[in-house]
Amino acid sequence: MKTTKFAWLFVAFILLGCSNSQDSESPAEEADPDNEIVDVENVALTYRNQCGGCHGQDLGSFVERVWTYGNSPEDIIKSITDGYSGNGMPAYGSTLGAQEIEDLTTYILSEIDGKTKAMLEEDNPDLSGLISSDDLDFRLETITDEIPGIPWGIEQLPNGEILVTERGGRLFLVNNDKQLTEVNGVPAVVSQGQGGLLDVLIHPDFENNSLVYLSYSRVNPNNSSEQTTAVARARLEGTNLVQVENIFTALPYLSSTHHYGSRLVFDSNGYLYVSVGDRGYRDVYPQELDNAIGKIHRIHDDGQIPTDNPFYNTSGAVSSIFTYGIRNPQGMTLHPETGAVWEGEHGPQGGDEINILGSGNNNGWPVISYGINYDGTTFTDLTALDGMEQPIYYWTPSIAPCGMTFVSSDYYGNWKNDLFVGSLKFEYLHRLKMNGNEVVGHETLLNGIGRVRDVHMGRDGYLYIAVEGPGRLIRLVPEQ
Repeated sequence: MKTTKFAWLFVAFILLGCSNSQDSESPAEEADPDNEIVDVENVALTYRNQCGGCHGQDLGSFVERVWTYGNSPEDIIKSITDGYSGNGMPAYGSTLGAQEIEDLTTYILSEIDGKTKAMLEEDNPDLSGLISSDDLDFRLETITDEIPGIPWGIEQLPNGEILVTERGGRLFLVNNDKQLTEVNGVPAVVSQGQGGLLDVLIHPDFENNSLVYLSYSRVNPNNSSEQTTAVARARLEGTNLVQVENIFTALPYLSSTHHYGSRLVFDSNGYLYVSVGDRGYRDVYPQELDNAIGKIHRIHDDGQIPTDNPFYNTSGAVSSIFTYGIRNPQGMTLHPETGAVWEGEHGPQGGDEINILGSGNNNGWPVISYGINYDGTTFTDLTALDGMEQPIYYWTPSIAPCGMTFVSSDYYGNWKNDLFVGSLKFEYLHRLKMNGNEVVGHETLLNGIGRVRDVHMGRDGYLYIAVEGPGRLIRLVPEQ
């Protein structure tokens, strides 16, 4: 990005007469000619801190996009200032000044001017050589870089083939020759905002029953403007899903298009865990047991409810609830030694968390949190309270954690039993060095690789990641 180009566009923006929303005079009438060149580094830092977590540090989500609310400078200023809470866009009118918002708008338009997604993909870092970590040298093997759209979940089959979901609503099978084939029979999904086709998981006895589970955003059959997180089960026959049935629906349906969750995990006893976000209704649902929103659910493989669930006999409670007080859980995995289910979730601004799930536990959202509102204000003064669980670890500032897994293979030496978490905001793989349940160190790997959507411990003993921009499936191969 060239400063001269940005400055020229900013002056053009002023000359077009776009007014300051909080001042009756136009910026052109107030401007000091010596100060027309905007501090680009400062504006870029504002974008990185306030916008990059959702829209990508390379502004990738703005390139070749359909602008729901318009792409004129005035439209973008309104979007940044007022937000669109139903679609997960916070309002920054009280966080940023009017001039800062204008500068940010011009920065976005300048940076994407003339760019295509193909150009962004060409700018990906060269990660073809040997990579050294604190405890291991490894290489990256790109299994495929042809996943269209946004890959979300990955799951390896016993024969080595890999299923990959694409948030727009498609499921792909990557065979052992690295060929990508679309799987037919996926249930209808609502691909809006953060919704779409989300996680994929196979049954523990897949070799005998061929069962595949998909989490996705499902439309309310009685109201097309509402949707929720749901889970479908089907049999995989070649590249077709058959006998597709919905086995879980998180009620109520809501009009928002964000904070769906949603990860799927089987524990060692064959129970299926389903993570469901708060859908943006922070103060309404997560702390109440009469709804499925902002919860982790525990069900049988056919959707039936285990009778030993903590609230099974609680009057008025949703009987599938295992834990509650959850914000936006986009990571969930099983500890390879203890068998405990671990969950990772997005905080607001700060306060991303890693939790160990316990039956009946209240994880505290939004009563306690280490985060604040996106506009810089606070919604709680509490970080701890009796009866509410503390996270195993939290990030401030946020890294926007997505998929996560423990390394359980002997291939990776001292990485074994460490937790690996994908970062959407900073576009790297985060290693949490573990000693039992305690985080004793950190390491960031693959800086700049792209938004890491999922991290998967394959049945072949290798670690896989799914990355946006382009949609890639990558294997981490230790150097022998």
